[in-house]
Amino acid sequence: MPKKSLSEWLEYVEQLHSKPIELGLDRVARVRSTMGLAFAGPIITVGGTNGKGSVCAMLEAVLQAAGYRTGLYTSPHLLTYNERVRVDGMSVGDERLAQAFDRVDEARSGTSLTYFEFGTLVAWEIFANSNLDVLILEVGLGGRLDAVNIFDADCAIVTSIGIDHVDFLGPTRESIGFEKAGIFRTGRPAICGDPQPPDTLVSHARSIGAPLQVLGREFGFEGGKQQWRYWGVQGSKSSLAPPALRGNRQLANAAVTLAALDSLRDRIPVAMQAIREGFSLVELAGRFQVMPGVPCVVVDVAHNPHAAAVLAQNLSDQGFFPNTRAVFGMLVDKDMEGVCLALKARVDEWHVAGLPGPRGASVAQLASAIEKSGVTGAIVRHDSVMSAYAAARELSNENDRIVIFGSFLTVAAFLSAKSRA
Repeated sequence: MPKKSLSEWLEYVEQLHSKPIELGLDRVARVRSTMGLAFAGPIITVGGTNGKGSVCAMLEAVLQAAGYRTGLYTSPHLLTYNERVRVDGMSVGDERLAQAFDRVDEARSGTSLTYFEFGTLVAWEIFANSNLDVLILEVGLGGRLDAVNIFDADCAIVTSIGIDHVDFLGPTRESIGFEKAGIFRTGRPAICGDPQPPDTLVSHARSIGAPLQVLGREFGFEGGKQQWRYWGVQGSKSSLAPPALRGNRQLANAAVTLAALDSLRDRIPVAMQAIREGFSLVELAGRFQVMPGVPCVVVDVAHNPHAAAVLAQNLSDQGFFPNTRAVFGMLVDKDMEGVCLALKARVDEWHVAGLPGPRGASVAQLASAIEKSGVTGAIVRHDSVMSAYAAARELSNENDRIVIFGSFLTVAAFLSAKSRA
């Protein structure tokens, strides 16, 4: 039996380190070395400002359809911690996770680890002991100094480069691009889903000898809503149905997925049927997720201006709705005004809700950010996400639309309440 339950471990680990985020590889690499575990199959790491979750989900779905045993590590989670560690397409259970926490705790011998670092090693312990064929690891923050970068990627992906986490990564796309390029490895394929990557990313790949493929240059896509075609250095794939995830950006994410799989085709070959099946079955909660019923309810974890711009375009592509009401909550250390600016033309009425914890923005801060962005519609204040949603729903008829966004916490509050209803 584990020393602690999963909930007890999570509570303990959250308080273990003096800082919630402390970038650097020395501590986590030292504990990994003590654990002494190895993995023989290919490892794919996925970094980027936005799109990481979608690419990870597509990789998992296609590789599962091809018959491979997969391990997937992602963050943050929406409803339960178990979502972060998946084996063969299924979230790992509480007891197995707690056992892995036990083993990491024994191996660290007093070394202080952050919540994310501890969790990364927990996933590694599970994956290394599960007889898997391929691992997909999502970078938490940046890349160069993120805990996931203790693993040498056989293929490293940077999905996009936008302005986020400036306190840790720097204030420009150039500084952020350099940090994200840190997951590239000499002689191993590097895939970039940003068609205009910063010079720092390109020059870093060149300087270390990582063969870089950039969307629109070495690979890309053509087509639209009915069918699309992928082209790349290994050839093309035609008559593809769009992936089940919604939004125009998902074709770019699908192209990134295929470029990565093509780069590893000698080790993990994937047939066209598996690609078609994987794209048709892929699911990812909280990414332009349209809930069943009326009025139309869209949930999206967009929490920075880059993601908000994509959300705005997706809302526009949905067609006409007489009224769109936002249920909006963010973290105070995010660019709230930038997010509001990206979406102000798509929202008629704002229902704001403060989020819990020291990082949660208050309703006053949210309202101020909306006003500063030049919004002219009504701003209504609420004490919770669900009270904001209830008010928006009461005001909406079946032809209207409600969009719930701004943070993983905002979306999680809504999805959690819906799952209990």
